Amino acid sequence: MAILNASKRHQPNTGLKMTDLFAQANQANNISFGMGLPDETVFPSAALQKAFTQAIAQEGADIFQYHSTQGPASLRQKIAAMTKTYFGLTASAEQVILTQGGQQAIDMVGRAFLDKNDHIVVEGPTYMGALEAFDSYEPTYHEVPVNDDGMDIAHLKQILRQFPDIKFVYTVPDFQNPTGVTMSLAKRKALLALAEEYDFYIIEDSPYRYLRYTGDMVPSIASLDTSGKVILISSFSKILSPALRTGWLIANKQLIALFLDIKSALDVQPSQISLLAIDQFLAENNIDEHIRAVNAVYKDKCATMVHYLETYLPAHVQFTKPEGGFFLWLSLPEAQDAGKLLLGPVLQEANVVYVPSEIQYASRQIKNQLRLNFTYPSHEDIKDGIMRLAQVLKSI
Repeated sequence: MAILNASKRHQPNTGLKMTDLFAQANQANNISFGMGLPDETVFPSAALQKAFTQAIAQEGADIFQYHSTQGPASLRQKIAAMTKTYFGLTASAEQVILTQGGQQAIDMVGRAFLDKNDHIVVEGPTYMGALEAFDSYEPTYHEVPVNDDGMDIAHLKQILRQFPDIKFVYTVPDFQNPTGVTMSLAKRKALLALAEEYDFYIIEDSPYRYLRYTGDMVPSIASLDTSGKVILISSFSKILSPALRTGWLIANKQLIALFLDIKSALDVQPSQISLLAIDQFLAENNIDEHIRAVNAVYKDKCATMVHYLETYLPAHVQFTKPEGGFFLWLSLPEAQDAGKLLLGPVLQEANVVYVPSEIQYASRQIKNQLRLNFTYPSHEDIKDGIMRLAQVLKSI
C-alpha cells in the first residue's frame, strides 16, 4: 500500500528487506551470520563508562549546550593522529568532520554531489547501507565487479570511456563489505590515475582497516592522493562501539566547507556528550593496544569460520578467505537464489540467517551469493551454524 504523499523514492518496495532479516536475526532460536555486529565482549565498557562520567564532570553544564558543527577540536586532532598511524595520511584537524556514524558521512557525499540521474560507480557487490543512502538521490548506477584483489579496473575503464561524466567512485577497499577482499596497491594507484584523467572523486569508505589479522597492510588510497581527489570515511563503530554513532569524514579544505554546510542543515551538530567522552577515553587509554586485543579475538573467530567452511561445505560452494574485517562471501552455483534459499530451507530447517547478495548489488540482479559475519557469533554458534547451513547447501 502506497504511503499518502510520500515521495516515489520512499514508497515501500515489495522486495527482500533488511528489516525482515534483522527481525529473523534477533529470534532466539536462530543463529545469525547476517548482521554486521561487533562482539560485545570486546567493548571497553568500563573504560567508556568512566570516560562519560569524567567528561560530564569536567565540562559541567556546558557539555549539554550547542557546540561546533564540526566537532570538538581535541577529538579531531586525535582522529588526525589515528589517521596518520592507520592510513598513512597526514591531515589536519581542520580537515576532519565528525558525523553520526560513517553512514551519515556517506549520505552527506550523496547530498553534496548528486542530482537525479547523475552517474556514479559502485562495486558489485557493495555495502548495502551506501546503496540505501545513494538511492535517495536517484543516481544512475554503474557496477564494477569485485575480484580477489578488488574492483575490476579494466571494467571501470570501459565504463569511464562510455560515461566520462562520472561524479564519483565509491569503494570499500579494505576487507570489503560484503566480500572481505582487499584492493591491491596496483589497483589503488590505477584508480587514482583514472580519477585524475576523468576528474571524479574517490569515496574511500574504510571502517574495517584497523582490523587486519594476517598479511601486510596496503597503503590507503588517501595516502597516495596528491590532488585532493579522495574523500576518506571511517568510524569508531567497529573498534569501540556502534552505539557511540561516531564516524568522520576527511577531505580537502574546500570540500570541508561544503560538507559543513550540509552537516549543519542535517542535524546542526554531533552529540557533544559522546564526542567528549570518546576524547576522554582516547586521552586515558591506549587505542592501539585496544585494537590489538580486538584483532586477537576476531582473528580466532575468522579462522574458526574458515575451518568449518572448509570442513563442511560442499565442493560446489566457493568462499573468500579475508585477512581482516567482519565478513566473508559465499558463491553458490549460478542457478541458485540465496534469498529464496534463506526464506525457505535455511531459515525453516537450519535456523540460520545470512544476507543474500540481491540487496548488495545496485543492479539487484545477482542472486547466487551471500554474506556471512564472523565477529558477532560465538565459536560454538559458528560451528553449529556452518554445519546446519552446509547441510542445506549439500542438497541444492
